[in-house]
Amino acid sequence: MQGFNMGRYYPPDTDNPPRFNTTTHPLGSRASKLSQGLLTVRFELPFAVWCTTCKPEAIVGQGVRFNAQKRRIGSYHSTPIWAFRMKHTPCGGWWEIRTDPKNAEYVVHEGARRRDYGKAVEGEGEMKFLSEGERERRREDAFARLEGRKEESGVLKVGRERVEELLDVQEQWRDPYTANQKLRRRFRVRRKELEKEEEVKEGLKEKYGLELEIVTEREEDRFKAGLVEFGPTEGTDGEVLRRGLFEGKEKDSAQVHVKGKLKTEIKAEKSRQGLQETLVGNTKAAMDPFLSKKARTKMKPAVRILKRKRADEEYTADRSATISAPQRTTRSGEEQRATSLPLVEYDSD
Repeated sequence: MQGFNMGRYYPPDTDNPPRFNTTTHPLGSRASKLSQGLLTVRFELPFAVWCTTCKPEAIVGQGVRFNAQKRRIGSYHSTPIWAFRMKHTPCGGWWEIRTDPKNAEYVVHEGARRRDYGKAVEGEGEMKFLSEGERERRREDAFARLEGRKEESGVLKVGRERVEELLDVQEQWRDPYTANQKLRRRFRVRRKELEKEEEVKEGLKEKYGLELEIVTEREEDRFKAGLVEFGPTEGTDGEVLRRGLFEGKEKDSAQVHVKGKLKTEIKAEKSRQGLQETLVGNTKAAMDPFLSKKARTKMKPAVRILKRKRADEEYTADRSATISAPQRTTRSGEEQRATSLPLVEYDSD
């Protein structure tokens, strides 16, 4: 609530106008030491400094703010030189940073030292000051003065182009409502696409029980996946399908090396061993669940499996006695062919 006569206008010729805040300074406690020439301000470090009071020395980054005591300590021509004195709270030490109008920068006077970033490199947009020797050379030498003007004109041209680019960017936002409307319309379409992609990802997670985050496919990933080549899923003779899923390849590549045997015996033993492995693989009919269904449907057992009926010897002898001689001869031939095929016993489930 405003007090009486507050907020009213009093013309300059008014006799005895009311006065306010006559006992305190408008800046409050910040101007408590103004009589000593000290004003408390909020100072931000222009560069990183090392505190020499801390043991070991601690670094304080650029942009850290302090409550500093500001005072004037001199002038460079007509430009005042200011000193900012602040306290480093962790160690209780005091720093003093001063302005340097001659070089247009700040210098650390006491309590700390400036962090060394290496040799400064002149780049675009930086102000370049001529030394006294360069000025004197340009005054005496007309060619040096001409070269300096050309260099300055080049810098001026680059700066003008940069300003024009900034003006063009600013022109795009002259009408913020229209620009914002275009952005929102574009984002509305993109948002629907993102929602569809998220639904597909959630469906894959739920289908395969994945706990990992599925990222969006990129063109680079598609290109790398196209470079991968997979081998055939089925061998020439179906060896891949016949071999056990968790069997090693030692048996396939094993070779028999026995001293004191003839080559014919070694060859016969190899043939017998290969036939045995083939029969075991065919009868086991191992199926690889990671192979394609097409390859599994093509697989056919290479050997017929015959199951013998268990019969008593007496029944077999009586039965054979009733068979005539021609029939016995025919049946013995069938039994001989049947026994020539491999017989496999299955373990009970």
